[in-house]
Amino acid sequence: MERYFNTEGLCDPEEHYMVRLDDRLRQIKRLFVDRGKYFVINRGRQYGKTTTLRALENYLREDYVVLFMDFQLLTDADFENERIFARAFAGYMTDLLKREGDRINGSVLQGLANSSEDGRMSMGEMFQWLSKVCETAEKPVVLMIDEVDSASNYQVFLSFLALLRGYYLDRKNRPTFHSVILAGVYDIKNLKLKIRPEAEHQYNSPWNIAADFDVRMDFSAEQIGSMLAEYEEDYRTGMDIEAMAEEIFQYTSGYPYLVSAICKYLDEKLPGKKGFEEMWDVWSREGIGEAVKALLNKNTPLFDSMVKQLDTFKDLRSMIEEILYQGKQIPFSMQEKSVNLGLMFGFLKEKNGHIIIANRIFEMGLLNMFITEEAVKSEAYRYGQRDKSQFIRESGLDMKRVLEKFVQHFSDIYGGNDERFVEAYGRKFFLLYLKPIINGVGNYYVEAQTRDAKRTDVIVDYLGQQFIVELKIWHGNEYHERGEKQLTDYLDYFHQKKGYMLSFNFNKKKEIGVKEIMIGDKTIIEAVV
Repeated sequence: MERYFNTEGLCDPEEHYMVRLDDRLRQIKRLFVDRGKYFVINRGRQYGKTTTLRALENYLREDYVVLFMDFQLLTDADFENERIFARAFAGYMTDLLKREGDRINGSVLQGLANSSEDGRMSMGEMFQWLSKVCETAEKPVVLMIDEVDSASNYQVFLSFLALLRGYYLDRKNRPTFHSVILAGVYDIKNLKLKIRPEAEHQYNSPWNIAADFDVRMDFSAEQIGSMLAEYEEDYRTGMDIEAMAEEIFQYTSGYPYLVSAICKYLDEKLPGKKGFEEMWDVWSREGIGEAVKALLNKNTPLFDSMVKQLDTFKDLRSMIEEILYQGKQIPFSMQEKSVNLGLMFGFLKEKNGHIIIANRIFEMGLLNMFITEEAVKSEAYRYGQRDKSQFIRESGLDMKRVLEKFVQHFSDIYGGNDERFVEAYGRKFFLLYLKPIINGVGNYYVEAQTRDAKRTDVIVDYLGQQFIVELKIWHGNEYHERGEKQLTDYLDYFHQKKGYMLSFNFNKKKEIGVKEIMIGDKTIIEAVV
């Protein structure tokens, strides 16, 4: 069977091109399982949790009896009360233990099976039988439970966690599982937040024995490169593996699903399309841009989940909008509820003591979503849609003309607003104006490295062209000149000779309009509103 890039569930190195997990598995075994830790692997949706657990299950089998459970296989009715849950859990456990053969004491296994079948077993009695299983097993028993989110809305699951905790603390007197691994999006300490949103219950966890799981599960550019090298060995595309891996990393920050989704599109969907007739054209920077565009235009469970969570947690949504539109720098603090949620869902990450959007694709997707929602009532969007035909030339997009028209419209519509209003919304209006102009043909994203309350760089990709547009709030001539130098340095980074600057200037003596200036060998088209 030919291997392929997989985005639909469990990955297997025999069937799929994937980043090898050997180093990760060794680290988890040595630092957590061998030391008898109870811990949670909580990461965002489609972050490789199940793939890691299944690989770990096989990796540990020589030294442990490993019991892998998936709570998605339990129904809502199984969580109705403790006795029903105990019967369902014990029945599931019995089936798993039977597969272990002689490694499990037969009489103990039969006792567990008989007790579960009569329907009268309590949660406490179930744990007594599980203790006997652990005591008599040939090797230490490791319990893995995937998709714990499926249980996290039920009070009976909290009772289950509490008993796990009690047996763990008393493990010298009552044998129990050597190690317990739970996997899901929600961290255990947030389970009560789902069940009871009242403040006094949010972080009162019955499972505070869990060790911090700090093993990296995102992919580095080097790891992506190793996966691409395996593909290249099979298909001989002629790609620059290192450059491709770095470009994919720049868009995804190593988010596993996004990495695989880009590669899958390049392998299966893009070949043969106009401009991508040859495989070396497909596996190129332009090819990756096409893959990203297609991914953003597609409904996926990952993006659907993102929309759902932002609709549920309004404060998290507001915080992300402030980051994207205003360049607000929010200090990293796990005690801040919205920050904690954003990190847990995988939407945000910490960098240099501040919170940023987790990757460029999420940022582009979130901007698209926010702007689409606002487009209906936005005059800026309406003007951009109306003016669109003016900006398309045979040579591509005329960004200078875009700035000229935006200056005109901004002065007409928003010129009477105060400084505070423009600082908060000026950049949003430009992005709303730009969106219909490039929609369906190009993409843009906000460069995280340059985003702050005073300056933001927008990178626009349009039919192979790239435009660097700096949006800035006026803070005096010295700051302005420093910004021009920063823009030229950034143009060097992107190998561009021409850049664009849009300044929101509150100086009463300002000269509104667009002019062209030269700084060294760079041309700067500067617009002032």
